Amino acid sequence: MTYVVTETCIKCKYTDCVDVCPVDCFREGPNMLVIDPDECIDCTLCVAECPVEAIYAEDDVPDDQRHFTKLNAELAKVWKPIIEKKDAPADADEWAKIKKKEHLLEK
Repeated sequence: MTYVVTETCIKCKYTDCVDVCPVDCFREGPNMLVIDPDECIDCTLCVAECPVEAIYAEDDVPDDQRHFTKLNAELAKVWKPIIEKKDAPADADEWAKIKKKEHLLEK
């Protein structure tokens, strides 16, 4: 099993999760993070660190977000690793309140 970053991360891109990851499995895109399923060791540390609750165990991903499992795997192959916490975008708190924003994902 792996962990999956879902739609809630889009345009929020908090990186608290990156700081606690013992294996550096996060990858950074223009406006979202994903988890490389080949690197994730299922430690669960990132889940509690995400301030917008965007990370789920693969088996617990909400039905309407299941396609993010495949999306994380695909994007992890092309996005670069992120290994240090960065400041969130200035408007991240506002974007955290928005529910449907997959159409804003920049690949």
